[in-house]
Amino acid sequence: MELLEAIARRRTTNGAFLPDPVSAEHQRLLVEVAGRAPSQLNSQPWRFVLVESRATIEAVARISGESTTAAMSSGTFFERYKRWFRFSAEEMERTRSGMLFDRMPAPLRPFTSQVFTRRGQRVINALRVPQTLGEENRRLVAGSPLLMAVLLDRQEYRPGELSAFYSLFSMGAAMENVWLTTTQLGMGIQFVSFPMEVPGAWERIAGLFHVPEDLELMAVYRLGYVPPEQRRPVIDWSSSQRKRVSQYVFREDCTRPQTGWDEPVGPAAG
Repeated sequence: MELLEAIARRRTTNGAFLPDPVSAEHQRLLVEVAGRAPSQLNSQPWRFVLVESRATIEAVARISGESTTAAMSSGTFFERYKRWFRFSAEEMERTRSGMLFDRMPAPLRPFTSQVFTRRGQRVINALRVPQTLGEENRRLVAGSPLLMAVLLDRQEYRPGELSAFYSLFSMGAAMENVWLTTTQLGMGIQFVSFPMEVPGAWERIAGLFHVPEDLELMAVYRLGYVPPEQRRPVIDWSSSQRKRVSQYVFREDCTRPQTGWDEPVGPAAG
C-alpha cells in the first residue's frame, strides 16, 4: 500500500476485531514506526506498554464500560461534545465535521432532536441507553486482542512549559505512524477514551499498568485485525466528511482562504 493510500484509508475502528492475536512481528513493527517519529532535540519522550493479558484487558474493559455509562447517564458527555454531534446528512454536509449518528435504535429516533435537553436526557436514561452503551463498550474493549498504553516522560512532559507542547506534538506524530501502519497491516485501532471522562477512572487504569512516578499515562488504544465485513453497532456514527481545503487553509495570512484546491488530488478514501 502506498503512503497516500494509507492516509486516505485511515479510519477509527468502532466495531469488533477478529479474535486472532496480533502477531509478534506486527507488534514489533508498530512500536518501531512509533519510534521513528520526530521529537524535540531527539528526546523521544514516549513510552509504550503492550498488553495481551486477558485479565488486564478485561479489567480495562470493565472500567471503560462503567465510565461510558456514568458519562452518558449524567449528561456530561453530551454537554461537553454536543457541538460535534450531527443527526442528519444535510447537517453533516453543511458543517463537514463532527460525527453523524445515522444509526439509532428505533425507540430513540423520535427523541433525536431532543438529545441535548433535560427531557431528552430523562428519556435516554429511562430507556437505559447509557447502560446499553456501557455494556457495548465493555464488550468491544474486552474483545480486543491487544491494548497499547502510551506514556510520556515527566521530565519532558511538564504542563505549562514548552516541553509539554513538544512532547504532545511528538506523541501525536508517533501515534499517527502507528495508525497508518495498522491501515497497511489490515488492522484497526481505537482510542479507549471514556475512562478519561470520569473522575478517578483514569487513575484506576494507570494502576493496572503499574505506571511509575516518572511517567504520565496519556492514552490507551485497542488494536486488532479487522474482519472483512464489519457489523455496525446498535448506536453508530459516521465521520467520513472532511472540511474543504478552503475551510482550513489560508494564503499569506489568515484573511485569505486558499481557493481552487477543494477538489482532492490524492487517492480516494474508498
